Parts: sequence; C-alpha cells; structure tokens
Amino acid sequence: MHSIFSRVNNGSAFLSSCMMALLAAIALSSLLFNANPQGDIGISSIKVVSSNARRYPNKKQDLAFVHFNITADLTPLFHWNTKQLFLYLEAEYINKQGVKNEVVIWDRIVKRKEDAFIKFAGKNKYMFRDISSSFKGVPPANYSLKYNIMPYVGALQYGEAARTNEEVAFPSPQARL
Repeated sequence: MHSIFSRVNNGSAFLSSCMMALLAAIALSSLLFNANPQGDIGISSIKVVSSNARRYPNKKQDLAFVHFNITADLTPLFHWNTKQLFLYLEAEYINKQGVKNEVVIWDRIVKRKEDAFIKFAGKNKYMFRDISSSFKGVPPANYSLKYNIMPYVGALQYGEAARTNEEVAFPSPQARL
C-alpha cells in the first residue's frame, strides 16, 4: 500500500516533531530557573595618560588604565542547560556631550562550574578611551560586573553580578607614554 520511502518520511517527521517539542520544553524550563550570583568590585586606582593617537601622530589621546579587584561567586548560574558564561566588566559614564557610554574593559569566559568562583586583581584588558580624546571634565564612572549565560538550548540570558557602590572619578592626565 505505502512505499518504503513514505513510511521512512512519516517516521522521520514524527521523530523530528518529538525532538522539537523536547527542545522547546528544555528552553522553557531554563527560563524558569532564577539565580542570584553575588559579587564585589573594588576599583583600586585609575590612571589617565595622555599620549599620541596611533593613526594620527599629531593628535593627543587620553587613555585610562583602571586597576580593579573582582570577587564573585557565579556557581549558582551553572545548571544542566548552561554551556558557558561570558563575564565582563563594564564602565558606564556620561561624556562631555551628555551621551551615555558603556565600555567593556575586561572579559572572561567561564566554561566549568569549578572555575565559576572568580577572584581576580588586574587592570583593563582593552584600551579605554573616550571619543572626545580627553577625560577632562568627564563625570565619574560606575563599574559593573555583568554576565551572559550561554545555554545548550534556548535564549541567551543577561544579568549583573556586582556594581560599585560609589562613582569613581577620572584623574587629570599624566605625561606621555
């Protein structure tokens, strides 16, 4: 009555429908999972250095070097659907033109629950500069430790693990590098 090809087609359509329903259930169940990671950020010092810009040697550019301490327990974020975490330190400030800037100055990928307790002291990994070429007159900045949960199945989830209590001011620039 039915050929072998139609039977294989019906069987594979049924199995793929079951697989999609299972993946949808996994994705929805991971959205119900709520965790509250705890962390602490300490800004030990900020140094602003005035130097020549890379592409334009006659133009001055202020570079900020932020020394910070991070302590965070991110183990509650790991469960059966967590593949890895993308963790980053973000500086939020308003420049002289009144535009809000959010700059990532450090990041790390955490792949295992055993590595999810972060204790790090260092300086910014990425160059931190303002588009106006100077940090003079820029209001103080807030620093926050944010994360992105990358699941095996489902939507990405974003959150914040820690934030500085007070705003940290930019000092006046020092001599060239």
